[in-house]
Amino acid sequence: MIDDNPIIEVGEISLEVIELLGLSLSESVPIYIGVTNIAHMAKEHSYEFNRFYDKIPQIISTADYVRLKQDDGSIEYIKSFGKYIKLAIRIAGDGRYYARSLYHVRNRIIERLIKNGELKRLTKK
Repeated sequence: MIDDNPIIEVGEISLEVIELLGLSLSESVPIYIGVTNIAHMAKEHSYEFNRFYDKIPQIISTADYVRLKQDDGSIEYIKSFGKYIKLAIRIAGDGRYYARSLYHVRNRIIERLIKNGELKRLTKK
């Protein structure tokens, strides 16, 4: 997935996600990843990065849950691979959405977020 292009499209915010989260977008929007995002993921969460970086498009397109994080406006995609992996997406100053973080989330946290209604279940494709 890494090439000479400093910005790579890795998926899109689908209409289903837009509707579930009540986002003020009228159509699907691309999600990108840049070299600084890749470097951050590799440094801060190297285990998850090494195991799941190539699965970022799959996490976006087949996530089990999504959430809009109110404190920073990020969109979180949660996918189970036997353990829950979270991919956080944020809008940048250039108006594009970027994959920013990739890491494991403990089951008890996921269960709490489901119970309090913060995580929205996506339909299976």
